[in-house]
Amino acid sequence: MAKTLMRFLVAESEPAEARDKRRDSVGRSSGETYLDVLRELAPGAMCDRVKPADAGEPPLGPAEIEQYDAVFLTGSPLHLYADTPEVRRELAFMRAVFASGTPSFGSCAGLQVATVAAGGSVRPMGVRREAGFARGITASEAGRDHPLLRGRPAAYDAPAIHTDEVEALPPGGTLLAGNAVTRVQAAEIRFDRDVFWGVQYHPELSLGEIAAALRRQADDLIAHGLAANEEDVAAVADLVDALEREPERLDLAWRLGIDRQVTDVSQRRTELRNFIEHLVLSVRRERGRGEAIGPA
Repeated sequence: MAKTLMRFLVAESEPAEARDKRRDSVGRSSGETYLDVLRELAPGAMCDRVKPADAGEPPLGPAEIEQYDAVFLTGSPLHLYADTPEVRRELAFMRAVFASGTPSFGSCAGLQVATVAAGGSVRPMGVRREAGFARGITASEAGRDHPLLRGRPAAYDAPAIHTDEVEALPPGGTLLAGNAVTRVQAAEIRFDRDVFWGVQYHPELSLGEIAAALRRQADDLIAHGLAANEEDVAAVADLVDALEREPERLDLAWRLGIDRQVTDVSQRRTELRNFIEHLVLSVRRERGRGEAIGPA
């Protein structure tokens, strides 16, 4: 059977203003981060980016989405429980993904988009926060043998920063992992013709991007008592930045209370790699598209 290039579609959920703020702090939008990571995980893959939440963005239908091997949904400041034009457009896109039968993956708001589009619910976290890292994530009974979490230890940390969370998974949703702060940290959702794998944390982000996110959300962290002032936030962000530059610095990792599940790039990206290797390549074969050039 002939080999063909894989085709990935990155759906950037950030509204334009959020994209601009992110570019100002780290030099790229959330979708551009995904594109860079995917090109490293699957060299040679053809990657396109769309912005479904934007007004004027031409909507994609199931037939167009079906031409791709996978869809990736980024993080976003959108609140999926709000009835806004941006949210409605984002949910319409996700329902088209479900109808296409194309494997999909989402992180943070990406998981929330899929949850609401399939009939589940999302809520604000209230006084709780995960800012910087989600701690002590453990697999559910269903998640222990699920290929999304293959290679993860019994308990692990991951980059995370969010103010909303999944309240209830939809029918066809399976809880794969959680922790003491956020019950749904990883899930599988089967809806319409599609299988979606998602996580509340951010396997795609660099430590530098986490540091920048902390600085952007300093006011919220102070308001919720995680930091006394901007200097406190800056001190933590500076440590994370330093660890990005020198990931082998055990002293920095010790001060932040993290290990190689976070500091090692390959381990940090476990779920993305598993999604491509176990779900995307399997569906490619079912669709008769042959072996992939430049697999993960």
